[in-house]
Amino acid sequence: MNWADFSAAEPDLARTVEERFGAFTHHTLATLRKDGSPRTTGLEVRFLNGELWLGMMPDSLKALDLRRDPRFALQANPGEGQTMGGGDVRISGRAIEVDDPEAKAGYTEEVEPPEQFHLFRTELTEVVQTYVEDDKYLVVQVWKPGEPVRTLKRT
Repeated sequence: MNWADFSAAEPDLARTVEERFGAFTHHTLATLRKDGSPRTTGLEVRFLNGELWLGMMPDSLKALDLRRDPRFALQANPGEGQTMGGGDVRISGRAIEVDDPEAKAGYTEEVEPPEQFHLFRTELTEVVQTYVEDDKYLVVQVWKPGEPVRTLKRT
């Protein structure tokens, strides 16, 4: 399921997620190293033409990780201080490298990357938003393909 499919299924949560990622430029990507241990790195993301795109420098370790094992987790930059305006947002899924020159040209036209790059489109397996409600409840919203958003509240 790509970003357009998720947005159609859960437009309110999708809008919130896009706003959280749009609030800052740099976010945190988790990939899996060759030995299976996690690697976290900074990353810029783009929501364009119904896709969530991950662009990376040539032969970056995160790109090599994703070529070997496409599973990823992506966390929006929470911002300064402790307010976490809009909550904490995370996306998990699989990153599929795009080699099609036409697709890469369309991305390049919109984003204007500075050099050669790896481009990955994403297939979503989970979207999570966590926030505090009424200074009392921790609210966790979890979406998975084929399921409605599940909301959990904790005190």
